[in-house]
Amino acid sequence: MTDREKFFVLLSNLPLKKGEAIFLLEGDGYNRVAHAAKLYKQGHAPKIVITGGAVKREYGSYPASELEIELLKLGIPKADIMLEETAAHTRAEADRAMEIARENGWKIILVATSAHHQYRAFLTFLKAMHAADMDIMIINAPARDLPWFSLNPWGKRADLLAEEMERIFAYQEKGDVAGFSEGIRYLERLEKASK
Repeated sequence: MTDREKFFVLLSNLPLKKGEAIFLLEGDGYNRVAHAAKLYKQGHAPKIVITGGAVKREYGSYPASELEIELLKLGIPKADIMLEETAAHTRAEADRAMEIARENGWKIILVATSAHHQYRAFLTFLKAMHAADMDIMIINAPARDLPWFSLNPWGKRADLLAEEMERIFAYQEKGDVAGFSEGIRYLERLEKASK
């Protein structure tokens, strides 16, 4: 079994735990919004931070302000929603997330994204955490109930998964995401810290 395969299995089965904020990553249209609202309502965190400043509707990137409207419709209080509208891509979202976590003294954050994006997002957040010289708990909290084979304007999630794998390798070469073995070591630390 390769480190990549091992990391995917371990991350996909990471237990959900409570934190101080849910970082709702922009992308996949409005599909991640209901999941973030559900996490909030189940008491997993008292704040939702919507990150992302890219607007590429054909790719599923909608403005954070529109995602906020959807959260409000789902009953999330405006006081518990924060907007970060400057990050143009996942690495920038992760960097800003670290800054926001540091500013608020948060030690446990949840990353809410789509299942096909979870691997790259997690490795990106891990790399950003190390770059920020921080040591917090990053909890993988993807929307696992989204269909894999339904066609969205930006494609089927099953097909997007393959694109995500290509991006992981390309961004690892650029130094923008953590390596798979680093991800495994971090997940082991998370498990030990949770005991």
